[in-house]
Amino acid sequence: MPPLTAALLDRTMLSPAGTVALGGAQLPLPAPALRELENLSTRPPHQRSKLWEFGTNLHCSIIGTCLSTADLRQIFLKLGRKEVTSASEHDIHASAVLLAGKQRDGAKLLNKALDRRHRVAINQFDKAKTAAEVRALWQEASKRGEIPGAYWAALTHPACNDALVREIFAEVHMLSHLVGAANRADIRRLRQWEEERAELEARLARKEEQARELAAARDRALAQLEASRASPPPMPVVPIVRQDERLVELQIRVARCEAHNERLEHELAEARAAFSAEQEMRRAAEQRGDDLCREIEALEASFAEASGEAESPPRLDLNLLYVGGKAARIGHLRDHVERTGAAFLYHDGGVEERGGLLPGLVSRADAVLFPVDCISHAAMLRVKRLCRQSEKRFLPLRSAGLAPLYAALNQLAQDQAKD
Repeated sequence: MPPLTAALLDRTMLSPAGTVALGGAQLPLPAPALRELENLSTRPPHQRSKLWEFGTNLHCSIIGTCLSTADLRQIFLKLGRKEVTSASEHDIHASAVLLAGKQRDGAKLLNKALDRRHRVAINQFDKAKTAAEVRALWQEASKRGEIPGAYWAALTHPACNDALVREIFAEVHMLSHLVGAANRADIRRLRQWEEERAELEARLARKEEQARELAAARDRALAQLEASRASPPPMPVVPIVRQDERLVELQIRVARCEAHNERLEHELAEARAAFSAEQEMRRAAEQRGDDLCREIEALEASFAEASGEAESPPRLDLNLLYVGGKAARIGHLRDHVERTGAAFLYHDGGVEERGGLLPGLVSRADAVLFPVDCISHAAMLRVKRLCRQSEKRFLPLRSAGLAPLYAALNQLAQDQAKD
């Protein structure tokens, strides 16, 4: 609903001449306010709000939160705006915000894209009948991190009033600040790691150069010592006492060089170990990033399937055994697995069910899934051992949530298609 004052929204105060009563005086209404009131009077009382009916202060928040840059590019291309193919994300966002208030110039396409993308959330919020129920659904979605769809569904709900709009907008506004701060912290930490790595590599190069120089000095000293032993100079014979002193001095120098070289080799080994540990941490972080990307892609595919935008997922003609996890969420996981056509077998890993049932379940399953964060160490080792003995495939899941399960189901579907 546009950000008009309560007095302007009260249709009983509007006179036929297009004025409003404020403080006992009749004041004329601006033309935009009259058009907004006409729209409100002609719209059915239970119809959801449209994008162009909101104030311009909300357009930026809605466009930035509820639509991706790819969605905006497609909409502008439908409008014949081919320049968006080379425009920056900021320029596309700014153009979309300007377009949101123009009903006849493309705002309807934006509104349809928002409804289509967040159809699942809209259907959930349609169950609410009052502003309090809308607020409760919004708070539940916010706790689950399902912000974009719930934001659009709540703002456009017929029961949503100005107070609730301001409350939800404030939460999303502050959330954007928190996300920006977290991203800046991650970038700062990554730069710090890169600087530390460069410093370690420079130190390693310096230590290697010092080690080579000391080794060369040691070789020269040893060669000089061997030469002095093999061919004494034809000069006047040096007294034996002086020769022994020279030999002792050379031996001391060689011992010092060897001791210094050992220290440098020890420091070099420590630097290499630190460098290897940093590389291992980086590989683990990259692997975690790849896993998260696959899970996000699987979730997006599932959301697209739920909203009817994607083709039906490939059928899985498999028996899947899920071991461990949270008992309260097993029914939800079972529904998603059986939706693909696969049979769902379950064992809690020995919490309440007997561990002796595991061998029989593993023998019936084609693949075994288990969340590494919600299963005992003993149960996980036993599942792996049984799978290896029966030559059954097992897939460790990063957590007991839906995203890792979606990623595993997609991987199984791809492997099944290859076979």
